[in-house]
Amino acid sequence: MKAILLNISAWMLLPFMDGMAKHLSTEIHFIQVVWGRYFFMAILSLLITYFFFNHNLRWPKNLPIQLSRSLFLFLSTVFFFFSISKISLAEALTLSFVSPIIVTILSIFLLNEKVGVRRWIAVFLGFAGVIIVIRPGFNEINIATVAALGTGICYAFYIVSTRKLSSIDSPLLTLTFTGLSGVILISLVVPFFWTWMNFSQWLILISLASIGTVAHLLIILSLNFAEASKLAPLGYFEIITNVLIGYYFFNDFPNKWIWVGLLLIISSGIYISIRESIKENLKK
Repeated sequence: MKAILLNISAWMLLPFMDGMAKHLSTEIHFIQVVWGRYFFMAILSLLITYFFFNHNLRWPKNLPIQLSRSLFLFLSTVFFFFSISKISLAEALTLSFVSPIIVTILSIFLLNEKVGVRRWIAVFLGFAGVIIVIRPGFNEINIATVAALGTGICYAFYIVSTRKLSSIDSPLLTLTFTGLSGVILISLVVPFFWTWMNFSQWLILISLASIGTVAHLLIILSLNFAEASKLAPLGYFEIITNVLIGYYFFNDFPNKWIWVGLLLIISSGIYISIRESIKENLKK
């Protein structure tokens, strides 16, 4: 129960970060928002790890995978922050939910896993959900829509990289390394998009980074009490807060096509997660 509460709390917190990022993107460039998310995440994760988990502060044992994992999460963040600056929170999040489907496909080629007929059916149902949300021919497919899908694809590579890390490095070390890697990358480009911010904007930037860091810390803590495969479906609870924030603050409410597509994508993702859990149990 403790793992479930921690995990659900994390996923329901994250849309508050997304909402703040969407709001800030109307005032400053989204690249600057990404910079703030990573800069303050790096500071907070370093402080948390140093004062409470300092035994985790060591050099990564598998640097190449840590770097690739951090790069994919960074790209996922950039794509998602760009997409929510142009389209609704719900539509962007729904399209990003393709990650479990992409992970299933990648696992065949990168992890040498076998995928059965039922999981392939789930994959096709998930893609059908994506097509329903995008509705090519009825809606104009714009860069923001493609970026939202890019979020899910990059996040899938991030998950596969995390699997390869396995138990090699501490999750807290990984969180800190991810923050530091991201802030180095984004700091190379943010000067070209920088505009001076007022006190309110700085406060929102620090707040969104704090929420993101706390949420990821809660996810890490939840994994101390339950396996990742069993907690994975709880990530879909994020849509609840996402829809509420989108409607209340931005007057965006998902249309019927987004709901239908979301249902198919979530059903596909949950089924794939259940099959993953069964597969992990059979290995034991």
